[in-house]
Amino acid sequence: MPKLKNHSGAKKRYLKTAGGKFKFKKAGLRHLLTPSRSKRGRQARRPEYLNATDTATMTRFLPYAK
Repeated sequence: MPKLKNHSGAKKRYLKTAGGKFKFKKAGLRHLLTPSRSKRGRQARRPEYLNATDTATMTRFLPYAK
């Protein structure tokens, strides 16, 4: 059976945790931060986890994620 390729965009953005969830960084912390509230910036610093539906898709994108 041939080797499967990882999705190159997904491997840069998602990390698989020990529990099998996929962790990613929230958007909105790069530029144009002056009009945004401080609370929004603090909440965007915390990692987010994919839901069950998207986790199934990500498993196909990253077949060799550890």
